[in-house]
Amino acid sequence: MRAVIVGARGQLGRALQQEFPNAVALDRAELDLTDAAAVAGYDWSGVDVVLNAAAWTAVDAAEDPANHAAVRAVNVDAVAHLARAAQSAGATLVHVSSEYVFDGGHPGPIPEDLPPSPLSVYGQSKADGDREAVRAARHYLVRTTWVVGEGGNFVRTMASLADRGVSPTVVDDQVGRPTFTVDLAAGIAHLLRTGAPFGTYNLTNGGEPASWADVAAAVFTARGRPADDVGRTSTEAYFADKPGAAVRPLNSVLNLSKIEATGFAPRNWRTALAEYLATI
Repeated sequence: MRAVIVGARGQLGRALQQEFPNAVALDRAELDLTDAAAVAGYDWSGVDVVLNAAAWTAVDAAEDPANHAAVRAVNVDAVAHLARAAQSAGATLVHVSSEYVFDGGHPGPIPEDLPPSPLSVYGQSKADGDREAVRAARHYLVRTTWVVGEGGNFVRTMASLADRGVSPTVVDDQVGRPTFTVDLAAGIAHLLRTGAPFGTYNLTNGGEPASWADVAAAVFTARGRPADDVGRTSTEAYFADKPGAAVRPLNSVLNLSKIEATGFAPRNWRTALAEYLATI
């Protein structure tokens, strides 16, 4: 299987390079995905799989009108360019999306076929990108949440605060599951290597859903700090003085039944968290 990873220097891109060590790894300097001519002109001959880990993920910055064109260029236009390239080459497109395409109001774990209802500019761009990705006949659209990997992320921030004796206040009414990039990459590899039916799959770590404050408390406990050193607040209160912030979905829990039915068993997020914290 000859694979090309785009967005290869981000958190997921780095994990995909570990999972697919023989893949061609490209960052923006090597292939500007927002340039239709550059994508069309790349030599895709012999490529079996295009793994798209590129995205604009700064959800609050996406709200700034000055950034709207750039957000759509990466999250929508680039996906369309890749879908056309994959279709022309007869390759499989793996595109990674987000629960931000939903409004968080669904009662219970969110299924793959729930109609999108984004609350933010970022969420709308990801929903529009999803529509472009599925134009490739051979595609896996992988929706995930709360990504943690090599680089800046929530878990690293909380570990740093714990180590420095700082006691943060964290929202406790947004509920989901962290997704560690090693597990996300492993799930993607499973879909490809088992020849799972093409389509949309939710893919996060498993285990009991938790709030951001619960995750922070687990980090603090692992670092030898009391869990109640993490203060708790509501999303409304936390963002009351941040008028430019994106609206967050409160329910980020994705239903994992479909990918589990393919034979992939996502690790419990608490197990993955303990392993991750041992490395930082």
